Amino acid sequence: MTLVAAQARIVAVDYALPARLVTNQDISAQQPGWPMAEISKRTGVQERHWAAADETALDLAETACRRLFARLPQAAEADVLLVCCQTPDQVMPANSFFLQRRLGLRRNIAIFDINLACSGFVYGLWLATSLIRSGQGSRVLLVCGDTYSKLLHLDDRASLPLFGDGVAAILIEQSEQPAVGPFELGADGTAAETFWVPAGGMRRPLAVWRDQAWQADQAALDDAFIQMRGAAVLDFVKTVVPDNVRSLLLRAGIGMEAVDLVILHQASQLSCDYIYNVLDVPAAKRYTNIAKVGNTVSASIPLALRQAEEAGLLRTGMRVMLVGFGVGLSWGSALLRW
Repeated sequence: MTLVAAQARIVAVDYALPARLVTNQDISAQQPGWPMAEISKRTGVQERHWAAADETALDLAETACRRLFARLPQAAEADVLLVCCQTPDQVMPANSFFLQRRLGLRRNIAIFDINLACSGFVYGLWLATSLIRSGQGSRVLLVCGDTYSKLLHLDDRASLPLFGDGVAAILIEQSEQPAVGPFELGADGTAAETFWVPAGGMRRPLAVWRDQAWQADQAALDDAFIQMRGAAVLDFVKTVVPDNVRSLLLRAGIGMEAVDLVILHQASQLSCDYIYNVLDVPAAKRYTNIAKVGNTVSASIPLALRQAEEAGLLRTGMRVMLVGFGVGLSWGSALLRW
């Protein structure tokens, strides 16, 4: 008897955005010296949602999951809960445990977090698909998203206008036909400091280190916020991402003409335009939503999937390419049938 490995498919996606809307005009009012017209042209962002002071990624995750459950009650019966988050409520336990408790999920379920950002959804989808194909689960609830606004320095012109908050919930289930894959993943830890938050881990514990910084050098507190070398990140995008996509197409044995829709991580308008153009992706196969939500990190691709579906641009049977890239540095691309 020949054993056939289980296949996987994305059943549905839902999301939650904070109620607080921050426009470029709002930022301009706080930073009148910033050239917002130039910044918005480069980033492509006109407005973004930022969490309230007492609102966290866990709160948004609960809302996103409950919206998904309302549409698909079987999502609450997942046998794996996988959360991708870099802004958890606390150091430990991971957000997945608190999300399980809030949602009232059953106890005989595997749950864990992964610490990834801009490539997190593609990596998470790869993990979920691998678990299903190996027979370790038949239904995975993947939750991706962050509140990066809490890591932004108010004087950081590169990062502050770019990032928005949001969380997406994705249901991946066992399928008779292959609907997800192949994948092409990669990483380069030698460039980890290109995009990072230097302080806050055990190397430089924030509570102790903040006290020392206040005494020694208040400017050193900047290390508790995101530090991004924008030019280096753009160089990474230009040199690595197109080759990653070409490798995926080669692995799949198809050309770009066989792809119906390409959804990139919404890093910035500049980076997305470059990738689309260098890969000769026709305008009709491009989808971006960065103008209204900003760069929402690991939530950006699933959020774009759902909003493209809501707009009628993503339809059943379409072959979709997903491309994530960023913090790590890490990158990953995947093909799927919607």
